[in-house]
Parts: sequence; structure tokens; C-alpha cells
Amino acid sequence: MRTAYSVETVRAAERALMERLPDGVLMQRAAAGLAAACAGMLGRTYGSRVVLLVGSGDNGGDALFAGARLARRGAGVSAVLLSPERVHEGGLAALRAAGGRAVTAPGAVVEGKAVPVEPLLARADLVVDGIVGIGGKGGLRPAAVQLVEAVRSPVVSVDLPSGVDADTGEVAGVAVRADATVTFGAYKPGLLLDPAREYAGALRLVDIGLGPFLESGETGETGETGETGETREAGESGTSGTDGAASEPSVPAAEALQHADVSALLPRPGAESDKYRRGVVGVVAGSARYPGAAVLAVSGALRGGAGAVRYVGPAADAVIARHPETLVSAGPPSKAGRVQAWAVGSGLGEDRERLEDVLTARVPVLIDADGLRLAGEEALRARTAPTVLTPHAGEAAALLGWERTEVEARRLAAVRELSERTGATVLLKGSTTVVAGPGGVRVNPTGSGWLATAGTGDVLSGLIGSLLAGGLDALDAASAGAYVHGLAGRFAPRPAGASDVAEALTAAWRDLLRDGSPAGG
Repeated sequence: MRTAYSVETVRAAERALMERLPDGVLMQRAAAGLAAACAGMLGRTYGSRVVLLVGSGDNGGDALFAGARLARRGAGVSAVLLSPERVHEGGLAALRAAGGRAVTAPGAVVEGKAVPVEPLLARADLVVDGIVGIGGKGGLRPAAVQLVEAVRSPVVSVDLPSGVDADTGEVAGVAVRADATVTFGAYKPGLLLDPAREYAGALRLVDIGLGPFLESGETGETGETGETGETREAGESGTSGTDGAASEPSVPAAEALQHADVSALLPRPGAESDKYRRGVVGVVAGSARYPGAAVLAVSGALRGGAGAVRYVGPAADAVIARHPETLVSAGPPSKAGRVQAWAVGSGLGEDRERLEDVLTARVPVLIDADGLRLAGEEALRARTAPTVLTPHAGEAAALLGWERTEVEARRLAAVRELSERTGATVLLKGSTTVVAGPGGVRVNPTGSGWLATAGTGDVLSGLIGSLLAGGLDALDAASAGAYVHGLAGRFAPRPAGASDVAEALTAAWRDLLRDGSPAGG
């Protein structure tokens, strides 16, 4: 699992670790990992031209020390100092000692010679963005914007792209668009969330030894913390333990399930399984105007791992024609027979009566589409069984009383707020699907713009409803469902319709089951 922590938590862990290490060791670990990532992007370090865009503080220091390492390997390294009066002096001295040079932005006299900055950027093979650290807020300042707009080479950002918010993923102004981001110690939530995620490029995590202070809460004397500057691909983890007094573990700000995590969550039938033990999901969807929504929701439910699907609604003929294995009922839902979860709302129209009947059920309920509009906040909070809401940005905006653009810009804040108001687990669909509930926040890594087509949300609702019926809790069902759905979008032909995505769910399951025990095993 890829785990992200808030800036405050990361900084606290850094302080705790620095108390146990010689001065400067932590920065050297970060610089070593950054230099290794830069060398990998360059391919051939000797003779290459690297430009560092250096702000004030430790972020700029990381860039300068990494630049010094590259210069010692034969790269021509130039540092453009945006705040020369607040530059990291040790890093600047190391760069110069290694043969690198420094100029101030946008151009300055260095050792008696005028050196313009734009030609440096034009000739660069790689640009390192060390302008703003993880505590930065708002977009870039004009001097930085001028430099960034002149860049034409691949860019590596230090810890996160300058100009994005590390905690929220918001981009309030101009920000660096990186080809890769090398982040230190732990992922930051903004790196996993749009719109900032689109600015980060490929993610690399450098283990600098924060793991014991984040995962176990230990704050005593440390043992070994691993190799200095060890670089890991996104999703990998691993730190050694510590000796000392333990405190409460840090709470992640967000998590992103990986392939093996989802594989472990998916329900598998055992030798004693029958269709009822595997779970029965009820689907209340469709109307005279939208019969296809019922078909698509049932399609997702049938491929979600439950043993049986019951359909209640006016589109029974269309459902049976496509999926004869479905159990159909004229209703009401409460009289349809035993179910372990309901998925309600897709194409429901104005049928408030069926929705209200489902909301009284003492089993998990997923609410989508028209159901979100018809269900009141009071009724949602009154439920004692788990509830999952699956709005897109427009539906979330209507529920929150926000503008749609605000929801899209502040996805993390929106999903948290809606979960707190309703007491439900909320899956906010979109460029980054985010799930928030009492159990935490998860970000889905498998989404694709190809899924932005009519009906795919109906498939998702049925899929998650089936996972709920199969025994997963609300957070696991929603986040695993989003992952499988996104994976199906990759397996489906392009461009794909919702029916194609539903059919590709089988291939997604097959791919995920390779990471765990086979079905029935």
C-alpha cells in the first residue's frame, strides 16, 4: 500500500530522526537518492548539462547537494538561485567545491562575469526543481514563473512540484509540471490527488529512515535505518525498527491500494460455499426512461463476486434479456428476499418510494445517481448499517452547496466534508477517485479518462454493492471496487462503452487473482 502523510506529520518525524543522527546526514540521504534518480533520467551523466532551480531552505539544499554529486560524476551543473540571501550555504559550498557554478535569477554577475540564465536553460539536458518545499502555499511567484516558462528540458522535482499544495493536491496558480518527482521519507497526499498528481509525473520514493517514526510511532534511540538515499519505486516500502519508547502511530492522511492489497481483499469462494454464503446483492435501479441503467448496474453486480443478484424495478424484462441468471422481483425491495447489501439509485428517476424502502434495510447500502438527489442528509445519518455514496463532482457540489469547480479543485476537502455531514463512506468519482469514511481516506491509482463515458458509474455501483454483499466493509468495498473498475477500463477496448467495461471486469479479476490464491483454493 502506498501511504501518504501530512506535512506536519512528516516534519515531526524528520525532527525526531535528526535528533538521533549527526548533523546533515538526513539531507545527504535525500541528496543521494535525488542524484541517483537524476542520473537514471540522464542515462549518461558525464558531459551532461544540469540546471538546478534553487529556492531557499532545505529543499534548495537537497538540490544543491544532489547537484554536487552529479558534478563530481562529470556533469556540468549550474544553480539558479531565486533567493541568494537565503540559500543553503552548505549545499552551495558543496556544489562549488565539486566544480558547479551559481547565478542568481534572472541573471547576475558571478565572479565579475555576467551570466544570463535563459541560455543555461535552453542548453540543459535536465532541470531540477528545488524552488519551493512541502510547506509552500499558493502558486509560484513571478520570478519563478519566468524561469519555469523558459524550461524546455525534462524536469525532476524535489519532494513535490513547486507550486502545488502537499497536503491537499490543490494548484492555486502557476506550478511546475515535472516529468518525475523524487519525494523523501513518505508520500504526501497532494502527490496522489488531482490536480497536483498531473503535475508530479513519475513518482520515486527515497527512504531516508522516517519509517519507524511514522509507522510504529517509536521515538527512542534508532537502530539502523537502511542504506543512505535508497530509492524505491512508487508503492514500495521498508524501514528497519528502532529501540526506545513507543507512542501512538502516525495516522496516514491518505492511502492508495496496490495490486496485492486489492487481491487480498477480493472475496473468494471456499469448498463449502454456495450462492447464499457468497452473498446476495440487491439492485434497485432503472426506470421507464433509463432501463439501461438497471442492466449496467446488474452487469457490474454479477461480476463483483457475490453469489446471486436480485433485481427490483421496472426494467426486469431488459435485465432478464441480458442476464437470465438474475433473480427478479416486482417489489417492494423489502419483500424481494434475503440480501446482504443493496445498490440503489442508478437511473431511478423520481422513485423515492423504492429508495426509502431500501434505506430502512439493516444491511449495507450503496447509493448512486438519482438516489443521491432523493436521499436526504437526515435519512442518511439515521442509518445504522454502513452506507456508501458514489457522487461525481457535480452531484457532490449539489449535496455540499459548493460550485463544481471548487469540488474539482479541492477533491480531498470535498470528500471529507461530505463524509462528515452524512456519516457515510463517500466515493468521489473523477480524474482521481477518492474514498473517505470513518476508516480513513483512500485514493484510487487505476483511473483513466477512458472511463468518462455514460453508464460506467452504473457498472461501478453494482460492482461495489456486490463486494459489500461479499463481506467487505464500506471503505474496502468502495476502494477495491474503484481499483477493479479502473483496471477493467484498461483491459476494455478503446474507446470503450460501459458494457465493454462491465465485460472487462472478468479480465480484471483474473489479473488480480494471480497475486493471491486461486478462487476456491
